[in-house]
Amino acid sequence: MKADAGDPSRRAILKGGMATATALALPACETPTSGSSGGADMALGHRLRDGAFPEPVREERVPLLIAGGGVAGLSAGWRLREAGFDDFRLIELEDQPGGNARGGRNAVSAYPLGAHYLPIPNEEARGLRQMLRQMGVIVGERDGKPVYDPLQLCADLQERLLWQGKWQEGLVPRTGLSSKDEADLAAFNRTMADFSRRRDREGRPAFAIPVAYSARDADLLALDRISFAQWLDRQGWTSQVLRAHVRYACRDDYGTEPADVSSWAGIHYFASRRGFTAHGSGDNELTWPEGNSRLTSLIADRLGDRITTGRVAFRARRDEKGAMVDVFDAQQGSSIRYRADAVILAMPHFIATRLLGEKPDAAYSYAPWLIANVTVDRAPEGKGSALAWDNVSASSASLGYVVATHQSDSHTGPTVLTWYMALSDMPPASARRLLVDRSDADWRRFVRDDLLGMNPDLNGAIRSIDLWKWGHAMVRPTPGFLWDVAPRQRAAILSPFFRAHSDLSGLSLFEEAHYRGMAAAEAALSSIGHPHETLL
Repeated sequence: MKADAGDPSRRAILKGGMATATALALPACETPTSGSSGGADMALGHRLRDGAFPEPVREERVPLLIAGGGVAGLSAGWRLREAGFDDFRLIELEDQPGGNARGGRNAVSAYPLGAHYLPIPNEEARGLRQMLRQMGVIVGERDGKPVYDPLQLCADLQERLLWQGKWQEGLVPRTGLSSKDEADLAAFNRTMADFSRRRDREGRPAFAIPVAYSARDADLLALDRISFAQWLDRQGWTSQVLRAHVRYACRDDYGTEPADVSSWAGIHYFASRRGFTAHGSGDNELTWPEGNSRLTSLIADRLGDRITTGRVAFRARRDEKGAMVDVFDAQQGSSIRYRADAVILAMPHFIATRLLGEKPDAAYSYAPWLIANVTVDRAPEGKGSALAWDNVSASSASLGYVVATHQSDSHTGPTVLTWYMALSDMPPASARRLLVDRSDADWRRFVRDDLLGMNPDLNGAIRSIDLWKWGHAMVRPTPGFLWDVAPRQRAAILSPFFRAHSDLSGLSLFEEAHYRGMAAAEAALSSIGHPHETLL
């Protein structure tokens, strides 16, 4: 949670002044010079944008090609194998699959490079639960509900907030509240609970995960036409405490400010989670030291040699033989032409349209993020509540940090803190420019100062800061996108090409990417005449 964009320290960030008021109050501390800097392969990405690839020198034939190895592409491959179809190839631009659910590792711990948890899936996420059973995440069933491996559920304490100089359990302030704060928070919570319970005439939830299972009532769809900030205004909820919490939520899941988030998407954050579990703890999360890389790695292992990395699809066309996709092999420095009966383009809209020679829809925009994995000699402490898995400061521009070793029995000794920053206070193009132009040394100083502002006790304990930059981390669910733009793009998909990406849903969630991967795989299987029973 953070003050609005008029806050002086935030203006300093936007204008380039990386020394914050917080840092001035701290003892002198050297910025670690050690640490890596990575992100999506910008050089190959820019070559794709500029079309600077050689023409193919050979052809390969494959019945079904998946271009893209993020969560959606991997899920498509998983679904093909579930249907008994093994004659496919998955190609991925990066040196490892996983998309924004990749992970890293150092001598202290594994850690995420992007998405770091999966909430307990809803009852409607049938296909995802089947996959989690295979992975040993779901270990049984009781009274018709899944039983999850307790060691993969987030251990206590799950969340804490630094509020008015003291850590408290949970992410909503509980002390120092005005009567207006308390009234608005209570009214907001009641309204979200009502939305969560609501069903349409067919029994569909008002807000479901995946989104495809949501109700289509006119008043619900109308929520997509205005921003979340506008909707809050109409309710008369002006409490700055509530607004700060809502802002945290929108930046956390969407990398976007409430004024730019569809109110349907904003309400979805609070009203869609109904974890289906025998534990009676459906609001818990599944998490691992490496975050959701645990899941993508397990899928990739299942697909085995069907995955080829370092290959960039740069052109896709239909012809009389079906589909052709031209692919650059980064290791060989030459291009290949794949011919296939069906192609799953598991990539963002702006890349897929470029391959197909189509004009991208300007309504699509993507949020940039900075992630830092900070290795420290000792676990953070702090006045008040004990260290949690997720630790957030009400006075920080960042979204706080998660503790990579939280699931272990011991909270002492060295650990890795995965620190998150959504660059949401400026237009995405400007934020991407800042992400690249700001030096790594300046970014490390900023991460250090922000972390020490939350935990001064870490002064002198920071060993290294590894940066990871996502220029297009997630689609932004702006007003009108989810129930106008996204459906229009889904309707435009024509065989032999099939799209698979979370931006077809409008929410960059693991469940959405998994669903879109399954949906594309089943559509491709139908097009080539391979029998299967749907998991959708």
